[in-house]
Amino acid sequence: MSDETQAATRVALMCVQNAGRSQMASAFAEREREARGLGERVDLVSGGTNPAEHVHEVVVDAMAERDIDLADRTPQRVTEAELAACDYVVTMGCSTLELDAESETEVRDWALADPHGEPLETVREIRDEVENRVTVLFDEIEASLDDS
Repeated sequence: MSDETQAATRVALMCVQNAGRSQMASAFAEREREARGLGERVDLVSGGTNPAEHVHEVVVDAMAERDIDLADRTPQRVTEAELAACDYVVTMGCSTLELDAESETEVRDWALADPHGEPLETVREIRDEVENRVTVLFDEIEASLDDS
C-alpha cells in the first residue's frame, strides 16, 4: 500500500450463503473496527457466492446474546472481482473461491463448522471461535497499518 494514497485495507468475510459464519464475522469485524478507531482505514465486504434468503435464526439468537442484532441483515452476493480488490479474503470453510493466482489478495480459510441447523449451544461455540479469529485478524491488520 502506498503511503501517498493511504488506501484503506479491504477485508472480505465470505461464505457460500452469507447467512451464518460470515454474518457473525462481519458483525464482530464492524465492532472491532469501531473499537479500534479504524473506520476510515479498514473497509469491510461481506457476502456469499450463493446467498440465502435470510440470516439463520439460530445465528441471530446467538449474536443477540452479544448485543449484536442481525435480524434485519440480508445475505448479499459477492463477486470474485469484488474479492480480488480486497487485501484479505477470509472464507469460513465452505468456499469454492478461485482467485487469479497473480492476485495480491491474501486468502485465508478459517474452516469453521456450519451453524445452520445446529443447536444454540453449538452455535455459541462457533460464534466464540469467530469472535476470537476476528480479534486476531484485527491485531494483525492494526499492526500492519502502524508499520505503514
